[in-house]
Amino acid sequence: MQIGIIGAGNLGLAFARGLAAPVLVSDADPARAQALADEVGGRACSSNAELAAQADVVVLCHKPPQLEPVAAEIDAVGGGVLSFVGARTVADLRAAYPGVPVVRAMPNTALEVGESVIAVVPPGPGEEAFHAQAVEVMERVGEVVLLPEAQMMLSQISSGAMPAYVALVAEALIDALIRQGLDAGTATRLVAGSMPGAAKIVARSGGDTLGVRRAVTSPGGTTAKALNALEAGGVRAAFAEAVDVIASPAR
Repeated sequence: MQIGIIGAGNLGLAFARGLAAPVLVSDADPARAQALADEVGGRACSSNAELAAQADVVVLCHKPPQLEPVAAEIDAVGGGVLSFVGARTVADLRAAYPGVPVVRAMPNTALEVGESVIAVVPPGPGEEAFHAQAVEVMERVGEVVLLPEAQMMLSQISSGAMPAYVALVAEALIDALIRQGLDAGTATRLVAGSMPGAAKIVARSGGDTLGVRRAVTSPGGTTAKALNALEAGGVRAAFAEAVDVIASPAR
């Protein structure tokens, strides 16, 4: 299966690295496309049209406003279009690529380490075969979760932004440890090094986040005191506001 990536920025780079396989690449900056192709042993195409004609799966990793201009450059698509473009609907994709099977998905940059959670809109009539093909590609770099299009924004707010949230939490805790005298390198190892395992425990709990917290929280102990401080500091309210300000901007 030949995979082609349009857009060699952060998302395209993460996806190609996660696949760890030769891909076709095109970008508005030919040098950037060539650099990515060289890194993964793929090939840089001279145009988006050349890439689309040769790829079985054309993966859109460009910016949302570029959807129509990029589509206008393409005469024919050899397979179908898998869009990682934020805030552009399935209807937008079908209008830009009429008669071509399309899939809308929302990953995050954890694609690069094969640990992304990717929200995917279910297929429309006649798109089932390509949808299955696109899902097979995405499962190489993460877990696929089917989500109605009306809820895709919630995926963007949560899994899509998760690397930024984790980075912010890590930064806050590392800075607090440094203020208490821990050197930056050790603080980073303790915090960042603990996050992957902790996240897996939560994921494997089946949603029993209370059970996870109770397993490591002794009554009156240090973890209990720290959690109480976080609650008093409004951590829940802050995350609720972060979601609401995007999901309900008119409130």
